[in-house]
Amino acid sequence: MRTVEEIADIEHKLAELIKKDEQCRRLQALEGVGLVGALLLKIVLGNPGHFKNGREAAACVGLTPVQHSSGGKERIGSISRVSGNSRLRSALFQGALATITQLERRPCRTQKEVWLSQLVARRGKKVAAIALANKTVRTAYALLKQGKEYQPELLAA
Repeated sequence: MRTVEEIADIEHKLAELIKKDEQCRRLQALEGVGLVGALLLKIVLGNPGHFKNGREAAACVGLTPVQHSSGGKERIGSISRVSGNSRLRSALFQGALATITQLERRPCRTQKEVWLSQLVARRGKKVAAIALANKTVRTAYALLKQGKEYQPELLAA
């Protein structure tokens, strides 16, 4: 078992490595993405050419509903906890819950925060957290593919 000092040392080294990496730094600008989330997103989405679009990337992580469709009838199920990258999904879910908790304590600043607060009011915190995690993966895929910085849409003053 590791001591508290060893864990703090590992976290400090991880933070230094992530600060030097351009892609991880850009991914940390997303809502609910911290050190671990940025690193895991880079590992999974590091080569955006592996996926055709953002939905495929989110499905790879396990953040899209399972489909049971046949004969022209679409049946959409729940989010599968078995498929996908469970560590990344867990990190994104925890980050999304933290974002929702923070959003309850202050007014909305961006269009995404308005969308998120309305979704929380309609469907609840956990469903909204999964939706935000899904949107985070899709946004991260677009950022890595296009090589751009994250620019949230601010509300008009």
